[in-house]
Amino acid sequence: MRTSAWLFLTIAIVAEVIATSALRASDGFSRLVPSAVVVAGYGVAFYCLSLTLKNLPVGVVYAVWSGVGIVLITLVAMVLYKQMPDLPAVLGLGLIVAGVIVLNLFSKMQAH
Repeated sequence: MRTSAWLFLTIAIVAEVIATSALRASDGFSRLVPSAVVVAGYGVAFYCLSLTLKNLPVGVVYAVWSGVGIVLITLVAMVLYKQMPDLPAVLGLGLIVAGVIVLNLFSKMQAH
């Protein structure tokens, strides 16, 4: 069961990153195709997130979902939109990743 929860969380993260990337391209929801990708992507993300929460604690799920999502959307923005993070941004992203790692490796919150 836990393996499928992590799979659903991975799908939720990828769908959220796709939706967020399309959000910028939607130009305030004035462009149909990117707007449809936003709605579908967030729909898939939240559905998969809800399935994940059946087996994993909400704090862990949200930390991983948001932390990994932040890092991935930053990488996507670098590639698609040429938005290069400065040193403080990179340090902040590193702290987010470190926090997610600490939460998953050392927290007893994992035990259900």
